[in-house]
Amino acid sequence: MEAYSGFNLPQGVTIPEVVPLTEPDGGTPPLVSTPLALQRAADRLAAQKGPVAIDTERASGIRYGQRAFLVQLKRGDSGVILIDPEALDDFSPLQEALKETEWVLHAATQDLPCLLDLGLSPSALFDTELAGRLAGLERVGLGAMVENLLGYQLAKEHSSADWSQRPLPESWLNYAALDVDILLELRQAVIDLLEEEGKLEFAAQEFAYLLAHPVKEARPDPWRKTKGIRDLRNRLQLTALKNLWYEREHLAQTKDIAPKRLLPDSALIEAARALPRSVPALLAIPGFQTRALRNQAPRWVRAIAQARKEEPVPFTTPASGPPPLKAWEPKRPVSAQLLAESKLALAELSQEQNIPAENLLTPDSLRRLCWDPPAHNQVEALRASLLELGARKWQIELVAPVLAQVFETVSPQD
Repeated sequence: MEAYSGFNLPQGVTIPEVVPLTEPDGGTPPLVSTPLALQRAADRLAAQKGPVAIDTERASGIRYGQRAFLVQLKRGDSGVILIDPEALDDFSPLQEALKETEWVLHAATQDLPCLLDLGLSPSALFDTELAGRLAGLERVGLGAMVENLLGYQLAKEHSSADWSQRPLPESWLNYAALDVDILLELRQAVIDLLEEEGKLEFAAQEFAYLLAHPVKEARPDPWRKTKGIRDLRNRLQLTALKNLWYEREHLAQTKDIAPKRLLPDSALIEAARALPRSVPALLAIPGFQTRALRNQAPRWVRAIAQARKEEPVPFTTPASGPPPLKAWEPKRPVSAQLLAESKLALAELSQEQNIPAENLLTPDSLRRLCWDPPAHNQVEALRASLLELGARKWQIELVAPVLAQVFETVSPQD
């Protein structure tokens, strides 16, 4: 490992380039798991000033849904606080203690939904990952940012652990505590970068947008995202897949297990393709023979039988946005050219501003703008369209003049 030089150190003594963090300042705290302990933790946090660092650990891909199985916090000199959400019902003391406090999270879109499920909602927000993107950092994972900006190394060996496990091992709690122990220092480091580049206001607008949209809208017909769906050839098979998908979802929720862990997509697709009429025929399909599912076989057969009785689902649903890109050239060649040229222009702007192109303007917004462009190419018309698409003020100020030149070149108007 390379070492720093120029410190007039004795011969043979070096300073490592990256310092491993092995435990949080003050050691790994005990788990808060009673109402009294929660109130005491809330009082400790309320007694401090400044922002609070917050993180959560989930059991994605193991348990049903995305609920938090551990909440980590640190504010000022409070020390790290670890809370067990599974042992508590009322988080109002914590919400009250932090209601006027800036919450610092890394990749807030992952943590905000499960915090909201606990009744925890910020009034101000700082997302270190999003801030890192705006600052132009190439790697914005927590470990990479801590290493590059602070010179510390965070262990990530438990990032995919089953956090629903109880009791939680001491090494896991130590790992989780470290993530928030360093987060407030990371916030200040990335603020310094944003200030140097004149982007702090960009970040403020992004955080305000996140606060207003903490949870993504539910996708219609989520079963249509089943891997392998294109192998199904008719509407009856699609209808059977829909019924099987929702049956799996219901059973997974009942058993508190991730749906794909309960039954893989490949099994749903094969059952929808084969349309078995009996339990033995269903059990011949790989995936349905597990101990957790074997006594559930009749419900899958009923779901397939029901598909034969109901109105078949359509092959496709009405699009809420532009069609796939392959349909643009024959349907709207000018829109296809607008999109291609706009992507090139935004790529240049991305290099100039040192901001990823997708953060300058989301790909979905760009597609919608090019597919259905405003009646006039003037900057003001584009500003209005971008605002309607949800672009923030800083994005509009940067992007609208650039796109106006593209639109005027590709589709000049009187």
